[in-house]
Amino acid sequence: MVHKATEDKLVLGIPKGSLQESTLDLFHRAGYDVKVPSRSYFGSVDDDRMTAILFRAQEMSRYVEDGIVDLGLTGHDWICENGSDVEEICELTYSKATSRPARWVLAVPEESDVKDVKDLNGGIVATELLQVTQTYFEDHGVNVKVEFSWGATEVKARLLDGIVDVTETGSSLRANKLRVIDTIMTSTTRLIANKDALRIDWKRETIENIALLLTGAIEARDKVGLKMNAPKDRLEAILELLPAEKSPTVSHLAEDDWLALEVIVEEKVERDLVPQLKRAGATGLITYPLNKVIP
Repeated sequence: MVHKATEDKLVLGIPKGSLQESTLDLFHRAGYDVKVPSRSYFGSVDDDRMTAILFRAQEMSRYVEDGIVDLGLTGHDWICENGSDVEEICELTYSKATSRPARWVLAVPEESDVKDVKDLNGGIVATELLQVTQTYFEDHGVNVKVEFSWGATEVKARLLDGIVDVTETGSSLRANKLRVIDTIMTSTTRLIANKDALRIDWKRETIENIALLLTGAIEARDKVGLKMNAPKDRLEAILELLPAEKSPTVSHLAEDDWLALEVIVEEKVERDLVPQLKRAGATGLITYPLNKVIP
């Protein structure tokens, strides 16, 4: 018997495996304390109306479609692979290693004679992304036998004719001396919901709230807050140093000829910006991390 989510509980699906820790951290920064005990698939949320369960990202969209969970996180690649009828709430550009999209690439050994996808006609290719890969070769009019890979796919590139595997940085491909022929698809993490769950008012509102806070946490990831004081006569010089698209909050201090400024800036520019602001006359400079930035 299939145990579907009930109307009084919002069941959240957390991807088990490589995305698990980064997902739990993202929820923490969004304001949700989601805990999953070791050796357990069932977790808790610091919200009495929510509960959590672990599923592999590869399976998540099927369980969301079937109503086993109301809301889950998985890659766009696995939604396509499963052909799942779910509602994509938002894109979340985070992953296990970087913020780059994951790429599914067609790769062959460096020493292979294969230069183009058509050179693989009549060959054998291994991949975990079976349906998407089969469709790719069909669209290119190439007759290839696509075999499911249970893991260690890079090793099989020299046993077969090629592989389709996922990569973020390309380091594993380089380590295994593989050469990319083509990119099959790019994928980012998506927050997906069961369509029936969205018809329940309180669940829909909660899901929208979660999406807002998760995207805010991602938006804040590479930014810092910056506070400073400045004499009024140095305001123009200081404003010229701040990023043009960032309009700071300016308020008056008790002393009439002094102002307080606060702005959000990219973390990568902060280390160069602070010394410049100091030289321009700013004092009491404070930088601080951000949990969420809500547009």
